[in-house]
Amino acid sequence: MAKPRWSRFSFAGWGGCFGGKARGKVLAQEEYPVKLHIYDLSQGMARQLSTMVLGKPINAIWHTGVVVYGREYYFGGGIQQDRPGRTPYGTPVRVEDFGVTHAAKEVFEGFLLEIGPRYTPETYNILSNNCNHFSSEAVKFLVGSTVPAYILDQPKEAMNSPIGALILPMIQGLETTLRAGAAPQPPQFVPAPATAMQTQPSLDNIQI
Repeated sequence: MAKPRWSRFSFAGWGGCFGGKARGKVLAQEEYPVKLHIYDLSQGMARQLSTMVLGKPINAIWHTGVVVYGREYYFGGGIQQDRPGRTPYGTPVRVEDFGVTHAAKEVFEGFLLEIGPRYTPETYNILSNNCNHFSSEAVKFLVGSTVPAYILDQPKEAMNSPIGALILPMIQGLETTLRAGAAPQPPQFVPAPATAMQTQPSLDNIQI
């Protein structure tokens, strides 16, 4: 199988434009809508299993992407971007509206250049440094808000619950897949030791 292709932001030549300080925002006259696309990486399996075992649901294993300037920005094998709703994660189960930003697109992408070293395949951790942490940081830069706590806190809450040991193999498989920058596969629940899911090439993303 060919090595998965994934698109990380490469802003060679941009550093001089921003001097490494994109946080000194240049505001545009235009308003750019900001939305959060919310996906369930377990594809319904987290809710199904938790309901059977605990009698109450763990709704999902959340993945998010920030939609602005007609693109969807997300963290999975590095910071990536694609057409909204055309990422490897399928159709979002929810879409949350975060209003509008006046930050120009080039300023936002300069900000992504700054934070890029903290969001790489090597730094990915599904509990402490995942796609939702990236989305929250991006949304805060754009509009001063953050991703809802039920999304940010959900992985740790799940792992601290009686269902945690049951879903650990799925968590480990998803982390292996996302580190490789590949699309997540339908979850497979297997006895420990966990078997990492096979990866498949992700969609070709258009680099900036």
